Amino acid sequence: MGTHVIKMPDIGEGIAEVELSQWHVKVGDLVVEDQVLADVMTDKAMVDIPSPVHGKVIALGGQPGEVMAVGSVLISIEVEGAGNLKESAAPAPVKEAPVAPKVEVAVESKPAATAAPRPAAVCQGPMVAREADERPLASPAVRKHALDLGIQLRLVRGTGPAGRVLHEDLEAYLAQGQSNASAPAAAAYAQRNDEEQIQVIGMRRKIAQRMQDATQRAAHFSYVEEIDVTAIEELRAHLNEKHGASRGKLTLLPFLVRALVVALRDFPQMNARYDDEAQVITRLGAVHVGVATQSDVGLMVPVVRHAEARSLWDSAAEISRLANAARNGKASRDELSGSTITLTSLGALGGIVSTPVLNLPEVAIVGVNKIVERPMVVKGQVVIRKMMNLSSSFDHRVVDGMDAALFIQAIRGLIEQPATLFVE
Repeated sequence: MGTHVIKMPDIGEGIAEVELSQWHVKVGDLVVEDQVLADVMTDKAMVDIPSPVHGKVIALGGQPGEVMAVGSVLISIEVEGAGNLKESAAPAPVKEAPVAPKVEVAVESKPAATAAPRPAAVCQGPMVAREADERPLASPAVRKHALDLGIQLRLVRGTGPAGRVLHEDLEAYLAQGQSNASAPAAAAYAQRNDEEQIQVIGMRRKIAQRMQDATQRAAHFSYVEEIDVTAIEELRAHLNEKHGASRGKLTLLPFLVRALVVALRDFPQMNARYDDEAQVITRLGAVHVGVATQSDVGLMVPVVRHAEARSLWDSAAEISRLANAARNGKASRDELSGSTITLTSLGALGGIVSTPVLNLPEVAIVGVNKIVERPMVVKGQVVIRKMMNLSSSFDHRVVDGMDAALFIQAIRGLIEQPATLFVE
């Protein structure tokens, strides 16, 4: 028998150290080639580290939350043969689960249409004894299926290779749960004294760090404006009826992207980045719109590049593609960086008002709230209109309050008179 030592791999881009986010194995476990051993976090992505060998885990090189240097010992595996104890080699990362290079508070980019509520697993099948933070082996499709079913994946027994959870395991879990549905429920008013401590590591740590950094460094101020979206919603419905089958359905987001592009022509100071260390403001001609997106691994901001050169349907297709890539953990680092202004929306869950946090080093973020029907006075008559608030935040070190108000008013004018979006 020999020992195969796996070192922390070089993720690239000059990264000298990474954070060990999560172990998927423990000492004594038998592992197979290509099985995911650990997740490590860089500034831009969560990276899975696979095993290059079959064997038994005999030592772990760090604890979750520990920052480890590239080239340091990550894990030791006992293997048949001589192993590589004298000449260690790092495995190549096989999959990225990207995280937001820039984040802001509780925002999610989804189509404005009401999202179907996520079903909850009413009853439980046979449970597996896993730690609360242990991530079971499963494909992205299985994870999405479990999320849709409301199942905690760590409770499901996997029957695939190395205990991997399969689609059939989810169905078996639900089926077993149905047979137990008649079991008496716990008392609804029973006292509880349990506590749970969750270590802030990995992606949650990155989000916390960036949130804290943004609120400490930028002088945030928010501006809220009410917008009548009746006309643009009628236009959207007309275009979807006429072209939806051939070109794809339009949500409100591509119209908002277009409104940003047009308004920024008169307000270039909003499409900028501020380097507060060098004391330099860089205004950009290209409009790279970050679209805040919620995923299984946390909040991400994929970037619609050169929105100024895209049609409605081109923007819609790109927003959809990037959102799917982010939610499935397949967005690249380039797709998650380089935004010049951010658009954030919770769709139907958008509430009345929000105060989004800036994606530093950007100086503006436009937040979209939900659409509601309300009685409004139009030309002396009370009529029902579709109304929506824009809740936007700006960096007061760079953007004056008057300019912010005029910028949002410009967007309002474009949305309320949608033909002006396309007048050159």
